[in-house]
Amino acid sequence: MRAGIALAVLIGTTWTAFAGGGFDIVIPGRPGVPIIINGVDASYAVVEGEWGLGKGEQVQPTIYGGRYVDLAPNVGHYYPSAGHLPGYGRLEIQPPANRRLPQPAESYHQSWSAQSASQPVQPEVPFYPPPVILAPQNGDVGMPQDFSGPPQDFQRRKPRKFPY
Repeated sequence: MRAGIALAVLIGTTWTAFAGGGFDIVIPGRPGVPIIINGVDASYAVVEGEWGLGKGEQVQPTIYGGRYVDLAPNVGHYYPSAGHLPGYGRLEIQPPANRRLPQPAESYHQSWSAQSASQPVQPEVPFYPPPVILAPQNGDVGMPQDFSGPPQDFQRRKPRKFPY
């Protein structure tokens, strides 16, 4: 009897391990927004083998009932060298060679240019400016000062010797 109960418990616990490998029905969380898995619209479809981020392994899901979504739609192009007429648009008709030509259009020419605004004219600064002339102070009329050389009370400093 104990062996039968132990066997029943063992069988019952192993079936729960297989519960995560079933299928899921994908229902969008917002109407009109498709759920796209690997380029397939899986809205209201059955997805088998999808565990998401819940497990540490990535398995390629199998989608039953989904529609393929072309991310870059095939718009169709017209190549005249292929010899086929375009599927839509205006119909190109080649005019005959001996038709009456329209009058030539009158000549038309237009140009644009840009330039910066002219700068105000400033006097040039001379390389050797004249010496500064000081006006006499307090009505003192004396000899004009000569600034061409060093001042008269200028004494040369003796170089300092730094102790090392």
